[in-house]
Amino acid sequence: MSAIDEGIVREYFEQNGFLVRQLRKYDVQARKKTGDEEIDLMVYNPSYQRDSRKPDFFLFSNELPHIHRAIVVVKAWHTGRFTPKMLQSSPEIFGFLQDNVLKEVPKLFPAESTGAASGEEGEALPTKILVLPSLPTAEPFRSQSLQLLKERGVDAIISFRAMLLDLIEKIEPNRSYGKSDTLQVIRILKNYDLLRDAQLDLPGAERTVSRKPRV
Repeated sequence: MSAIDEGIVREYFEQNGFLVRQLRKYDVQARKKTGDEEIDLMVYNPSYQRDSRKPDFFLFSNELPHIHRAIVVVKAWHTGRFTPKMLQSSPEIFGFLQDNVLKEVPKLFPAESTGAASGEEGEALPTKILVLPSLPTAEPFRSQSLQLLKERGVDAIISFRAMLLDLIEKIEPNRSYGKSDTLQVIRILKNYDLLRDAQLDLPGAERTVSRKPRV
């Protein structure tokens, strides 16, 4: 997995108000991953409301407020499509759901985020989020893929398309994002009209959405 893939995920959560921690700066290639190496990112929502409902399985930006804390695993296989056959024949996709990994997860988060500091009962494990390029659009393959993911213990999924559309919409062409290469590239592409906000693709949107000034 390249740094840009993980960078997109990090920017997506940070732009939506999350605190993000990258657990390692190296790739594991010549050996089997240890438990803590199966997790790419951990995210924490400081604005989470304890009476919030459970988030939907398909995560979009409007569902993120319902997540308190989560572990995130990124599978950036952009040249392929996740199918039931691929999911069944690729056990490494679900490596972060093994018992030896999950038992270490509570140690990654501060005690006060679990309710232990206030004497409350501990919360359930953090949300287990899988980031992937796409799922099949045709039935029954789509339903079979979703069923398999849920049966294996995945709590929610996010597609790269959903994240990129959200970032593109939030980035302002007249603002410099010098602290983030990912956001700065998106800003430059928007500035030269090589990227368009998602709402501009809607019928009549050109007449109602004003263009931001260039710099």
